[in-house]
Amino acid sequence: MNYIVLFTAMVAVSLLTSTLASADAVQMDHADHFMRYQLVMSPYSQFLNDVPIGMISCGEGLELIMKKTNGMPACVRPSTVAILLERGWGIHVMADYDVQNNNSGLFKTGKGPFTVRTEDVQYFENYTGYLALPEDEGVFPGVVIIHEWWGLNDNMKQTAEEIASHGYVVLAVDLFGKEPATTAEEARLWISSFDPERGVANMNGAVDYIRTNYHSDKIGSVGWCFGGGQSLALALNNSDMDATVIYYGSITSDKEQLSSITWPVLGIFAGLDTGIPVESVEEFKRSLEELQIENEIYIYQNVNHGFANPSGQRHAPGETQDAWKKTIAFLHDTLQ
Repeated sequence: MNYIVLFTAMVAVSLLTSTLASADAVQMDHADHFMRYQLVMSPYSQFLNDVPIGMISCGEGLELIMKKTNGMPACVRPSTVAILLERGWGIHVMADYDVQNNNSGLFKTGKGPFTVRTEDVQYFENYTGYLALPEDEGVFPGVVIIHEWWGLNDNMKQTAEEIASHGYVVLAVDLFGKEPATTAEEARLWISSFDPERGVANMNGAVDYIRTNYHSDKIGSVGWCFGGGQSLALALNNSDMDATVIYYGSITSDKEQLSSITWPVLGIFAGLDTGIPVESVEEFKRSLEELQIENEIYIYQNVNHGFANPSGQRHAPGETQDAWKKTIAFLHDTLQ
């Protein structure tokens, strides 16, 4: 009986200590409080306890991903991340957007010869995109650019202007129809409500808008991260494209799907990206080669997913500059 009493007392002390520790945690600094949760809670529990999705941490050897089905965070093995991304069941989680940084440094030496005019245009149902094109008279090739999970923000608009300065009619689409996100939590909400079929219809609407209003003979697409996967989705669902550019977006090596592509593909990828690992990129390239689809696939070995976004912590300026030069050259060779 004494053992039972002793055991009961020990349990009571343990519970009291746990309660006091929890109380102390609430008194901790905001960041420290999140750190305490990160160390002891599952990703779902961290999320329910208001830890921002960008600050949720995983155990050793696991990576954070957002499940597309419900927008919830999950910690999975790197090999599983690749499968989820390829099948469209998951998406990368990026740190909050830094509005202080943009592409201005990237474009200082890369402006084209054309002066550009811009306007907001309603190109598909009630969706408004950002149009940039040369002020000069004439017919120019078209380019549809597709945003990251942040939505159509100023970074994408500036990118549209830069491409247009090289002699293109550029339409930056808005696949969400919402104000651009600046936090990972906002982006999570936008991406979790995204309908892929509506997204394809949206992008096809952008292609039709350019052809109808500006009579472009050739049209290509460029997308980053989420938009990179959508750039490929557009290619797989529109047989009238002339160029596809994918910046570390979800890819597939399924030759039956890829066989609909009859134009050149440029792929920009990161060697440290475990969500789209080098092995998957190499399989993608092999499939393109076997289908005799002209392609340029580049893997920047020492950078991670999102390296070309100047607002992100993973930004790699040198690799970004090099990738951008390759992008502009590719568009020129395929569309001009």
